[in-house]
Order: sequence, then C-alpha cells, then structure tokens
Amino acid sequence: MNKLVYILFIVGFFSCNEKNSKDNIGIASVNNEKLYLESISNLVPPGTSKKDSLIIVKDFIDRWASQKLLFKAAQVNLSVEKLKELDELVDQYKKDLYSKAYIEQLVFKSLDTIITNEYLTAYYNQNKENFRTNVSLVKMSYIQINKNNPKLQLLSSKFLNSNKQSKEYLKTNALEFKSYALNDSIWIDMNQVYEKLPFVNIENNDKYIVAGKTIKYQDSLDVFLIKTNNFIPKNQVAPFQYIKPTLEKVIINNRKKELINKYQTEITQDAIKDKKYEIYK
Repeated sequence: MNKLVYILFIVGFFSCNEKNSKDNIGIASVNNEKLYLESISNLVPPGTSKKDSLIIVKDFIDRWASQKLLFKAAQVNLSVEKLKELDELVDQYKKDLYSKAYIEQLVFKSLDTIITNEYLTAYYNQNKENFRTNVSLVKMSYIQINKNNPKLQLLSSKFLNSNKQSKEYLKTNALEFKSYALNDSIWIDMNQVYEKLPFVNIENNDKYIVAGKTIKYQDSLDVFLIKTNNFIPKNQVAPFQYIKPTLEKVIINNRKKELINKYQTEITQDAIKDKKYEIYK
C-alpha cells in the first residue's frame, strides 16, 4: 500500500476511534525530528476526494520537512554574529507578545465601552475640525425604471411626491425598479453614487447632484430620477451622523491607550516600591 494512502487510512481510522492515541504514530522524520499523525489528523476537510487528500497531506509533509531542513542549514551556515542577532530578535518578539497579551487582558477587563450620545456629541463639537471629509457626501434617493414599464408615469409621480404614502407605495412596488435607493436621510459618499449611476462622474456630478432638486436622466433603455436632499463637498467638516461610527472607535481607542499607559506606569511604580526595580546612580 502506498505510504500516503496508508497515512490517510490511519487518519480516517483514528478520526472514527477517538479513544485511540495518535500522539506516538510517526509519519515522517527529518534528522532526529519526527512528524506525528496528530499533526495532520484535522488537516483534510471532510468530503475531500482521495486524490485531493493525498495532495494536501503530501504538501503539508513536504513543507514541514523543508522548514526543518532550512532551519538546520541556517544554524550550520549562518555566522555566529547573525545567529546571535536573530536569537535576540526572537527573544524580544516573545517578550513583546507576552507583554501585549497581558496588557490586552487587563484592558479587556476594565475598558469602559459605554459611550453616551451626549458624550459623543460633546466630543464631536470639540474635535470636529479634525474630522473632515475625504470625499463628497450626499443624502439622496433615486429610481431606475425601464422606459417601457406601464407604471412609469405613476411611479415617477410617486417618487416626485415626497409624502409618507408615496414613499410606502414605492417601497411596496420596489420590484418594478431595475435599481433604487429610497432612504435619503442617511449620508453616503459619492463613490457609491458613481457605482450605482454610471452616467454620473466626478466631472459632471454638479449637473445631476443638486441639493433640493430632482433631476431626470434617460438613456436608450431606462429612465432615472435622482432626488438630492443635501450635499457636502470634499474637505468639509463631516456631519455628526456620518462620522459617528468613527468617533466611537476613536474614543474607545483613546480609552485603551489611557489604560495601557496607566498599567505601564503602575507596574513600574509598584516595582520601584517593592524594590524590584531601581536605576543605579
């Protein structure tokens, strides 16, 4: 029996017999290091064909062997100075990982994630100049209808009439539209408009996106009606509702930084107090 096929058979056998131990069954070795069956017991997804399973297992074993061989070659052929430099980097990386994980655990336990709307509003008013738009923003709605649609006139008139009943009618008959956006109370960036309305671009958007007006555009197939509620050019102060999710992230990140600084200071002060840390004069 092919060695890899045998390995796959063993994997399947032990998957169905969980009481058996896979720890001590070797499937490959490089120098004095062994790869054990347990390492690949969950490697092949259920339902994978025999052919693909063989490829997955073979690739994994080859990569494992290649890594071990390269590591050994590096230990033999790199200079003592280079090995020392790399060992120091590995040691520092380990310390950084441990420290980061510990700080994150402390922060997670004590971080206040509650942000009231009043606090958000106050933060926005104090820092609004720091939150300018990097793209034009718009509040708008539009509908795209096939020009031969028998309901074209009715749907157009309902769209032009902004009362509640008309809006409900449009929502109910949304299947009549090729595409549409009916919520003109939220801010969106103009890139989304360019995607939905390909005849609108950065050079001509002032022709089709006019605050307080409804613009009609027609091509050989469809009629578009665009109603713009409001428009903010690029590099203006971003409106509160648009920037609100960003504000929440900024505030939470600021709180995290404050806690990190607090814990770093406290752990140093405690070490000094307990005479575990001192600077020689």
